[in-house]
Amino acid sequence: MDSPDWRLCVAPMIDVTDRHCRFFHRLLAPRARLYTEMITTGALQHGNIPRHLDFDEAEHPVALQLGGSEPDALAQSAKLGRQWGYDEINLNCGCPSERVQKGAFGACLMAEPALVADCMKAMQDAVDIPVTVKHRLGLDYENSYSFVRDFVGKIYDTGCRVFIAHARNAVLKGLSPKDNREIPPLRYDVVKQLKQDFPDCTFVLNGGLADADQSVSAADEFDGVMLGRAAWHTPRVLSEVSLRLWPSVRLPSDAQVVDAMTEYAARQVAKGVPLRVMTRPMLGLVNGQSGARRWRRMLSDPALLAANNPELIYDAWRSQRQAPDVRGAAFEAAPAGV
Repeated sequence: MDSPDWRLCVAPMIDVTDRHCRFFHRLLAPRARLYTEMITTGALQHGNIPRHLDFDEAEHPVALQLGGSEPDALAQSAKLGRQWGYDEINLNCGCPSERVQKGAFGACLMAEPALVADCMKAMQDAVDIPVTVKHRLGLDYENSYSFVRDFVGKIYDTGCRVFIAHARNAVLKGLSPKDNREIPPLRYDVVKQLKQDFPDCTFVLNGGLADADQSVSAADEFDGVMLGRAAWHTPRVLSEVSLRLWPSVRLPSDAQVVDAMTEYAARQVAKGVPLRVMTRPMLGLVNGQSGARRWRRMLSDPALLAANNPELIYDAWRSQRQAPDVRGAAFEAAPAGV
């Protein structure tokens, strides 16, 4: 197995990065590290485990992000993730939503580094795969470097060596999760300082990365980048970054992605999965191209989706491109976006 690589990651996004979205992103970025949406320990203790943890083998390398603050429950959940075949367990210490705060985890955990250290140690003892943390730089309007330095230092002492830093503070009162992604200022310089102070660690930069040039530059400066909303709104950015980080890795054309996703959708629909959950992550595939609006309209039309017929993806492709049938398109080297 290749050594772990965090140069390009796709962020865990609640109600976005489900297994169908991850399958789509894997087509666009063969080497990217994919993350599940945050799954709480309670959901795994009391919910439908296969529904939360099932994934396609094509998704590797894929990480399970957990939300929780009880060491025993996190250890049990991490063990389940390892049994299910995940390549990494990641602890969420960055989500600022009120729902997460009521559970006393997410970003508010940064105020309790000793508890986070206990959680990390419990998970490390439970599994033999990397246990990592995703965090913010501070809480509310606490901008002192010592706050995040001491937090990282406490987690470092557990043996953790991979930190995914969303380079903003989390404002726990008064800002929505959306506002928390946009209003607190980006402080890349703080992540640079962390990288200097903990030179044997991997620091992945998250936050404000909107295009390929910026992402590749940041991947060179840090140890990797994590893309969130950019991957959702303009998914081909993943291919653009991939092509520059791994120029020898073959990427599929848009036609080949359409072919692969239609075949995947047919398999999932046969299992009772609604077609709409497969088409949703695809809406931005051809953004910026002629006919993109028609593509989005067809793949989000409730009346068309109600038929649950995967052929809709082909129909949308032909309508957007006025293109011939792409079924059976060979999955081989082709310029991204062709």
